[in-house]
Amino acid sequence: MSTNKEQKTTRHLVAGFAGGLISSVCLQPLDLVKTRVQQSKDNSITSVLRNIKSPKQLWRGTLPSAIRTSVGSGLYLSTLHIARYNLSKLRNSQAPIFNASSKLPKLKAYENVMVGMLSRVFVGFLTMPITVVKVRFESSFYHYTSMKEAVVDIYKSYGMKGFFKGFGATSLRDAPYAGLYISTYEQLKAILPMIFILDHDKTKELGHFSSGIVNSSSAVMASVFATCVTAPFDTIKTRMQLSPEKYKTFTQTSIKLYNENWRHFFNGLSLRLIRKAGSAAIAWCIYEELVKI
Repeated sequence: MSTNKEQKTTRHLVAGFAGGLISSVCLQPLDLVKTRVQQSKDNSITSVLRNIKSPKQLWRGTLPSAIRTSVGSGLYLSTLHIARYNLSKLRNSQAPIFNASSKLPKLKAYENVMVGMLSRVFVGFLTMPITVVKVRFESSFYHYTSMKEAVVDIYKSYGMKGFFKGFGATSLRDAPYAGLYISTYEQLKAILPMIFILDHDKTKELGHFSSGIVNSSSAVMASVFATCVTAPFDTIKTRMQLSPEKYKTFTQTSIKLYNENWRHFFNGLSLRLIRKAGSAAIAWCIYEELVKI
């Protein structure tokens, strides 16, 4: 591998890390409230907010969340870049083709779905232990004072398998989400310049401001679509990670939620929509601009 390509891969890793870190810290309150709404059938946004005593509590779990999101984002986007770059180069038998607002290679829709899903599952497995700790910190079921305490408690209670509880449900949520998101995002990046910039020359690269508008708008719309489709898996995943003794398998959890009320599959959807859309707009806009440098 050449030094130039190493620098490019490192740039994607750092850009993804930075975007993930900033978005996770800014949007942590939405993640915390969403988790608490999903943890019980009796919880609502109003009741959760009523039980939060100070604004500082809204950022509980920020450290594991920031670690998980920044590391996960950096690994995911660099893995995604390597896969998409090489697939694009292989298909075109020359240098990859890019959109006007982006330095990321263009692929066909089904190729974006495939590489998005595979990359997300791979990175999701690597970061699963941090995800389990993050969810427990955000929940009101546990009152850990440090990450070490959480790690020790999970290990004592469930062994190593406790750190991967809900991986199946997480993969069923994240893999389709990533595939749908990447495919939709790339399609929108090709369409929106013609809508936002009526005199857009397809052969020219957009400036930083215009590309920022196109990329962040594409990110928000793609995120809303993918989030709505995968919402039930998010609720199932949260229940399994918070109460593994009660919700033991994906199928059992699905049946219990359905018997409670099918609407519970979409608990916290509004919060997840805001969080995901905001996170996508921040993280992908930062990522796209940094990889151009």
